[in-house]
Parts: sequence; structure tokens; C-alpha cells
Amino acid sequence: MSFKLVITKYECPHIEAMPDDVDNWPYELKNIIPGINVKVCKSRNDALKEIVDADAVYGEVEKELFEKAASLKWICCSQAGPKAGYYYPELIQSNVTITNTRGIFNDHISAHIMSFILLFARGLHYYLPNQLKSVWDPNFGISTYLPEATVIIVGLGGIGARTGYLCSQFGLKVIGVDPRVSKAPEGINTICSDDELDAVLSQGDFVVSTVPETPKTQKLFSLGKFKLMKPSAYFINIGRGATVSLDDLHIALESKEIAGAALDVFEQEPLPNNHPLWKQKGMIITPHVAADGPFLDQRRKDLLFDNCLNFNKKTKLNNVVDKNQWF
Repeated sequence: MSFKLVITKYECPHIEAMPDDVDNWPYELKNIIPGINVKVCKSRNDALKEIVDADAVYGEVEKELFEKAASLKWICCSQAGPKAGYYYPELIQSNVTITNTRGIFNDHISAHIMSFILLFARGLHYYLPNQLKSVWDPNFGISTYLPEATVIIVGLGGIGARTGYLCSQFGLKVIGVDPRVSKAPEGINTICSDDELDAVLSQGDFVVSTVPETPKTQKLFSLGKFKLMKPSAYFINIGRGATVSLDDLHIALESKEIAGAALDVFEQEPLPNNHPLWKQKGMIITPHVAADGPFLDQRRKDLLFDNCLNFNKKTKLNNVVDKNQWF
């Protein structure tokens, strides 16, 4: 068996840019799957022509393309969690299988989360601004002692599970919240369903969100959730920006509902330079870089190539998405 794969190497609305070496992939794929037909499309017009008889696509299939894709069976999304709009009713209701790249960022993002936790625990969010003002002020107060602290991790996919393990190595008690996980990964003390989130939020010294954007998670963290947290709690989001109301977070920080927050993702990116969170006390901002690190392009390619072999052999694909849930 052989098949046709289209790669959408142009600016798509709901995914990020392709790996730099994608132009070499057709040659590499032909070495492992003789007869495969790979087309790298550098414009939407190219994709509209090539998708008519394509069996598979790497990237994004917008509705206009989907309507012409008579032979399409599989889409490999080049991201773990694309933006809202990637999944639309016609695609969700179709028989097309979608896979994603979940798993390739686990080590990088979990390290970023731990850097936030350690920063807050040791008061660096207090001392670093003072350094910029040449202020010697050792009066942050008592730091958070991690072996007596609790972290709540909302979302126990690969990133959440890895973060839970790292937290456990620092002695933290770890509560995981996830609707699809019933057996606790290593390092997780307790598993709760998403229906139990409100009941456990008051236990967290740190609340970490790793959830993707789905119809259920949009603005999941709004003022009501922040009011359930300890006044001494720190909130961290590295999942998707749409899951947190920035206006409500600002209110929560200003009114001291929580002690601080660290965000890597935002409702609007770039975060406008006049947004009050830039200057908010207790706020740490990184510009959507938690996933950055070495080996990502190779990991993306390895996932795609392995699944191309599986698709060619008509065996089970890795990282299959629940289209109704968007992940």
C-alpha cells in the first residue's frame, strides 16, 4: 500500500509554524515508505489542488479544504493543542481520524512550571523587582516550605503527570484533577474528577493548570475559582490562554484573593503592553515560551513518520484525538 500525504506549509490560522526541515521530509519518507506521495504545499491554493485526492494531511485542514478532500482519512495536527477553530462541526462529525503531538513538550514545560513554583516558594518574585530598583530589602517573610505544601495540578496528561512527579521529588503533596485519569501516575497522591475541582481548590498552596482549550475549559479559571483558593496561594497557567480570564485574575490579585500568579499563555497574544498585569505585584509573565527547548522538531518528525508507517500498514495510530473534546 502507498498513500498521498499533504503538508500544509503556509500560515494557517489555528496552528503555529512548521519545523524548518519540513521540505526534506518527502525524501526521507520515501526512503521508509516506497511509493508514498508527499506534497509540501506552500500556499492555500496549492493545498486546494493537492487535497482533492489526499489520504492524509500534516498541519491544518480548514473547512474550505475539507470540502474538497474526498479521500481524506487522517489528519496529523502539528500541535498538541491548536487554537479554537481548528475543530469545526463538519470535521468533528466526519470519520477522519486526527492525531496530535502531545508528549513532545513534557520535559520542557514541566521544568518551566517547576521554575515558577521554586520562584514563588523562595520569594524571588519579591526580590527580583527590587534588584531592578537597587533596593536591598530582605523582608519578603517566611517562604513556602515545599515538604509541607500542596500543589493541585489541573490536567494530568503527559505534562501534568511529569510535573506531579517533579513536585513529589521536592516533597510536595500532589493532588491531580482530570476527568479521564483514574489511576494516579507516579508522584501523584490523590486523583479527583473535574467535578471535584471546586472542593479541593482551598487545599492548594500552588494551583497549576495544564489543560488544553476545549468547549468546557474556556474561562475555566475566573473570579469564582480564584475566590476558592487560599489567599496565600499561587496560580500558574501553561495550558492555553483562553482557559483563564485575565480581567478576573487581575481583580483576584488586586483584591488579594490569591498571593501571586505566573502565566506563559494569554487570552490575547502578545499581551498588550498597556495591560495591567504587566505591572501587577506578584505577577510573573513569560511570553509563551514554556515549550521551548531542544529536540522538538525531531520529536515532531518522529511522531509523524511512525504514524505514517502505521497508517501505511493499517495499524493503530498514536496520539489519536477525541474530536469532541479537542484533545
